[in-house]
Amino acid sequence: MSDPDLNLLFALDALLAEGSVAGAARRLGLSASAMSRTVSRLREATGDPLMVRAGRRLVPTPHAQALRQRVQDAVRAARTVLSPAATDLDIAALRRTFTIRANDGFVEAFGAALITAAAAAAPGVRLRFAPKAEKTTAPLREGLADLEVGVLSEMGPEVRVQALFRDHFIGVARTGHPLEAQAQVSPEHYVAYGHVVTSRRGRVDGPVDAALAALGLKRTIAAVVPSFSAALAVARACDLVALVPSFFLRIHTARGEPARNGIFAFELPVQTEKITVSQMWHPRLGADPGHQWLRQLVLAICREGLQ
Repeated sequence: MSDPDLNLLFALDALLAEGSVAGAARRLGLSASAMSRTVSRLREATGDPLMVRAGRRLVPTPHAQALRQRVQDAVRAARTVLSPAATDLDIAALRRTFTIRANDGFVEAFGAALITAAAAAAPGVRLRFAPKAEKTTAPLREGLADLEVGVLSEMGPEVRVQALFRDHFIGVARTGHPLEAQAQVSPEHYVAYGHVVTSRRGRVDGPVDAALAALGLKRTIAAVVPSFSAALAVARACDLVALVPSFFLRIHTARGEPARNGIFAFELPVQTEKITVSQMWHPRLGADPGHQWLRQLVLAICREGLQ
């Protein structure tokens, strides 16, 4: 048959186990006539009588005897596939590579803590951080990525989302920059200097520019770089002003790392909406125990790092 009815496997298993049509009918909850029709279909499908009369009882044919173990194995495998997923997971014995799409800022801020915690709980787990060249559901949908971390965009209705933390952008410039002498940076002071912006796709405008435009102001974009680290490096070395998420400096400062060396930070002189950094995944992994553990770990590391 080109498209077999797999329910026949269960009927054949019951027939071979019971050795009678009536017994198989009772096991499957069918009437005797319905089971007789099923046996006819089984004989047609296999091209074999399967059960033949020997006196007052039925006995399996050689072909049916040869099929018995294979049928039992197939039915057992089918029941396993169709059973609820196991919820118990031995994390220490887990052997798996998880691919996480995240930008450099997240990896620099939380990557070390996440890798350390994962290695301590599950030595057989490897974390692979992949760049986000563009915002698309394709890597999640096609199984190329297990998790994506970032600011939620149009990801499609099937993608599952969990918020990790809320944040806002701050301005940064080199120590000794003329803006540092200002008690409070005004919109006019802010646009008086050139800016370096961060964008993987080369965009030069954003919410800050919209807020400035409402005041009739426009900043001068002198450079576009692909990461927050690059923006900091540029701002530290010249008079350009940069934007970075506050968590980016906060995490490095809490660790005593030199992210702020040669840099001063200030609140933006215009109001912009806060951003929500989330983790996103495809629903096929929603009930996977290993993936559930990974999501819980990412959430815990983010909350611990921002306390």
